[in-house]
Amino acid sequence: MRDNILIWLGFGDFVTLFLLTVVGFASHQELNTAGWRLLTTFLPLCVAWLLSAPMVRLYHREIYASPEQLWRSVWAMLLAGPLAAFLRGLWLNRPILPVFVLVITASGMLGMLVWRFMFWFLIARQIKKTDG
Repeated sequence: MRDNILIWLGFGDFVTLFLLTVVGFASHQELNTAGWRLLTTFLPLCVAWLLSAPMVRLYHREIYASPEQLWRSVWAMLLAGPLAAFLRGLWLNRPILPVFVLVITASGMLGMLVWRFMFWFLIARQIKKTDG
């Protein structure tokens, strides 16, 4: 059961990152023409998240099943946002705009916090109840 929970948690993390990317393109009125360009933001976000989330132990049961630990997703995105912007800049061979770093980090923090709260509320708190 624990493996299934981690799969859903990880899936939700990546859906959140994808929605963050889609909202970003939509806010610039570029969603209709973005196509594969979505990947230039989404993939660096995924790589950065895969590197930062384990560093703050986001996939450990005692963390994802505890509402007191929701803040860890904010810290993970604080690491992932600038790293994603850096990776994106390298990939596109373009300058890294500080405002992009701030926006992707802040919106990612909010998005992950909301998603992780929903996950805890709908799924993870049940785990804590069954643990006794």
